[in-house]
This record gives sequence, structure tokens and C-alpha cells, in this order.
Amino acid sequence: MSVRKIVIDSDIILDHLTTADATSILRRLIGRYFCYTTIFNAIELFAAARSQQEIQAIDDAFYAMKVLGVNAKSAKNIARAYTSSQEQLSGLIAGLCIESKLPIVTLNPKPYKKIPSLEVIPALSLLNESSNL
Repeated sequence: MSVRKIVIDSDIILDHLTTADATSILRRLIGRYFCYTTIFNAIELFAAARSQQEIQAIDDAFYAMKVLGVNAKSAKNIARAYTSSQEQLSGLIAGLCIESKLPIVTLNPKPYKKIPSLEVIPALSLLNESSNL
């Protein structure tokens, strides 16, 4: 697998924000890949923030990634993934990944498994694979 650009799921960003480990999964992925996240991941994380300090930490995590947004042209493709997902937020995230032709890297692939055309990569397997190169 020669993945160069990836979309980072919220769980990896949350892990980064809550771990004391200087080499979080997010830092290791950013060191090896060109990383994106989606506007839906950003909304999810900011909605969970409970203090200005948490909001700032989330902002800081986004500095090393591009945030994929939505436009009218992409709405049709995003809607297809949205309707095929059991979880609405996962469907929106998946739709944007499919529209952008990028795989999602996550610690929890389960919400994405039944979405057609979405490439789902478990984060730890991607890191293990890239360290063996």
C-alpha cells in the first residue's frame, strides 16, 4: 500500500489531546503522511470541548493538518455515504473522504465498515506497515 495522503479521524486527534506520550499516533502519522481531517471531525471535537484551554488544544492540533470542507458540488456524493451509514456523523465524514478520494485512518474502523467505496485503514496497522519499509 503506498498511501501518501490520509484523512485523520477524530479518535486519533482525541488520543493525541489526552495522551502524555510525546510520540502520539497523530504525531507519528503527521511525520510520515500528508494529513487531512474533515470539517465534520472539527465540529465534533469543538462541540465536545468544555473550556477555552481545550478549544485552544484542538486548534493547535489542526495546525499540522488541512481541514476538508464541503461545497455544493460534493453534496451528492456525501449524501450517498451519509444514507448508507448507520451513524450519521460517520456517514458525513466518509462521504467527504470518498469525495476527496482519500482513505480514513482511524483507531475504530467499525462505524465505517459498511460504507461502500470508502477505504478504511486502522491507524496501528498503517504505522506498523510504514515502520517496516
